[in-house]
Amino acid sequence: MLMGCIADDLTGATDLGVNLVREGLSVVQVNGVPQATTLPPADAVVVALKSRTVDAREAVAQSLAALAWLRGQGAERIYFKYCSTFDSTPQGNIGPVTEALQAALGGRIVPSTPAYPRNQRTVYLGHLFVGDVLLSESGMRQHPLTPMTDANLVRVLAAQSRSPVGLVACADVEAGAAAVRGRLAELEASGCGHAIVDATRDEHLVAAAEAILDLPLAAGGAGLALGLARRLAHRALPGSKAWIRPPAAAPVAWLAGSCSQATLGQIAAVRDSVTSFQIDPFELAADPGAGARLARLAVAALGDRPVLVYATAAANALAAAQREIGVERSAWLVEDAFRQLAIALAAAGVRSFVVAGGETSGAVVEALGVRALAIGPEIDPGVPWTLAVGGEPFWLALKSGNFGSRDFFAKATEMLQ
Repeated sequence: MLMGCIADDLTGATDLGVNLVREGLSVVQVNGVPQATTLPPADAVVVALKSRTVDAREAVAQSLAALAWLRGQGAERIYFKYCSTFDSTPQGNIGPVTEALQAALGGRIVPSTPAYPRNQRTVYLGHLFVGDVLLSESGMRQHPLTPMTDANLVRVLAAQSRSPVGLVACADVEAGAAAVRGRLAELEASGCGHAIVDATRDEHLVAAAEAILDLPLAAGGAGLALGLARRLAHRALPGSKAWIRPPAAAPVAWLAGSCSQATLGQIAAVRDSVTSFQIDPFELAADPGAGARLARLAVAALGDRPVLVYATAAANALAAAQREIGVERSAWLVEDAFRQLAIALAAAGVRSFVVAGGETSGAVVEALGVRALAIGPEIDPGVPWTLAVGGEPFWLALKSGNFGSRDFFAKATEMLQ
């Protein structure tokens, strides 16, 4: 296995997988640390965890278990995948997980960057930009679980880490792989355990990837992994799995739990064109039967057009729910409602789901009992269709809240059909 990958959430894993596939590697994604799962041969295996916002100790435990399994499968190098907006709290979990993996793999410096130019994520002088604004001035500033109020990644990662964090600046990356390799060696010799790597275009990521091929661990968004895959593609296994489409008449469900600005726009673009229902966390908190009732309504609305169920809300409405119900309880209530929806819709014949939001995607996949996914065609940068393998077939488009064009839901459904 050329690469063993550990992703801190489900949509981040599919984002990573489609980038590796695009560069010529065969990829299997498994959801959670495999127990007795038998997988087909692949150049890369991505283990999708739900570790982004759990307690740091639990995130470390999950990640080390995934590492042990991947090393047991013969992974030559390990990649820790986090979000391209560096989603984390002041305590972690990017720093603690990286350092746990680092210690298990020999303690070498870990190059790290969330840069992903295809999706307008760039890093310059250690600062992360979303489009043309700093991360701290983007919609991520108001994220309900991981508000990002500082764009200086050297500073953010240092606050989560025990060892110093250095910078491989744009001038070094522009000069090529040898300059990057030399700068990493300087930082490691000075005692740095981490190095944020600047990148404003794909060529920077390819140069960085060439420089770090011999390191046992790297971390970042899908962009740096893209560079690694490009350098490893000449060793890829021959052949690939054919993509299988679902029956043309099968109903489709659109489920959206993310409250990101991108998903808000995507919901607004389709809400009035299909039968839609909005999840109300206050109703879920007041009435234990509200989720089941909503599921029955969604099933009754199935027909030629997709049915849409969304918890997506503006920041002020979300803040009100979190104040009155509590952040953790309101999140659990919404996720549980999506679990009930997925089970009811699947029982009614739905086999294709377009899902927005990492936590929502995790809830849906768990409810459907999906353990492994084959990566299919890309809908928008970083978002593929996937096909559940090893059990009942489900076609799943699992989208990070921040990803996708405004017409994402309609585009995904048109592509599938």
